[in-house]
Amino acid sequence: MAEQPTELRVSVRTEGRPTVRMYTLRCDPAGGDHPDPGGACAALDRAARAFAPVPKGQLCTQVYGGPQTATIEGTWRGKLVSATFDRTDGCEIARWDSLAAVFGTATGGAGAT
Repeated sequence: MAEQPTELRVSVRTEGRPTVRMYTLRCDPAGGDHPDPGGACAALDRAARAFAPVPKGQLCTQVYGGPQTATIEGTWRGKLVSATFDRTDGCEIARWDSLAAVFGTATGGAGAT
């Protein structure tokens, strides 16, 4: 059985910076103009609930991880997805870090420009 199609638009913004990095990512097979489509697709495969927001009422450390924000929109395994990401507290930082490869960063904070 063939894999369901995946084509995502990823945009990453850092407050105060004039540019927004934008990528197209395809998986199965990995492709698009993303700098590391294989790594990004693997990160999505590993992430539990990659596009789900932090559950309401979740206790999170009040640590600010930086001004980066990102959006992912498109089709993941044949299903429409739309998700936003930021680094405003410990839960959001963990969510970001699990998908750092998708955002084109080696780690969540360092290099996330």
